[in-house]
Formats: sequence, structure tokens, C-alpha cells
Amino acid sequence: VQLQASGGGLVQPGGSLRLSCVASGNTLGINLMSWYRQAPGKQRELVAEITNFDTTNYADSVKGRFAISRDNGENTVYLQMNSLKPEDTAVYYCHIRIVASRYWGQGSQVTVSS
Repeated sequence: VQLQASGGGLVQPGGSLRLSCVASGNTLGINLMSWYRQAPGKQRELVAEITNFDTTNYADSVKGRFAISRDNGENTVYLQMNSLKPEDTAVYYCHIRIVASRYWGQGSQVTVSS
């Protein structure tokens, strides 16, 4: 299983970005798709997750600003990030769970700065 993320970059405070992550390979049985982030000097933290029943969960710090969605037919998970703040600056990682196995994508840098 391979995960390919895209969509990071530099944005001003208050701006928006959309991250995408495509899963390929033996992806049968995906039951959870997530986004994590890791800021310099901090631990990796869960940002948002979506189950195969479309149940979502968000970190308190991003509720109301970020939205996670998925396209099951394309094995793709998205993270729409609005009203970005400097404290959202981090490397963002996509993650999927297939039954009990977990897979990570390469990081995508998001920098929020004026």
C-alpha cells in the first residue's frame, strides 16, 4: 500500500489550502482515513479522521475550520483547511487503516505565514 499526498504550501493567515492523499496497491478493506500533523519540536497529533461510515472526528483546535472527506471510488482522502492560523504550520501526514494495519504517506509541509 502506498499513499501519495499533495497540496501543501505557503499561505497567509486566514487563507485556505486543500490536501489530498491517494492510496494505491492492495487497498481493499480501508476502514479509516486520517490526517495527522507534526510541528517542529512537537509530537505528531491527530487532526481529523473519517471512517468508512463517513463518521468524522476532529481535533478541537481545527473544529469549524477544517473538513475531512473521502472518495471511496478513488481511494482518496481530502483535508480542506480554511481560516488557517500560524499555529497550523506543520508537516501533515495522511494515514489509513486497513483492518488492523496502518500505513503512512510522506509528509506535506503546510506553512502559514505573512
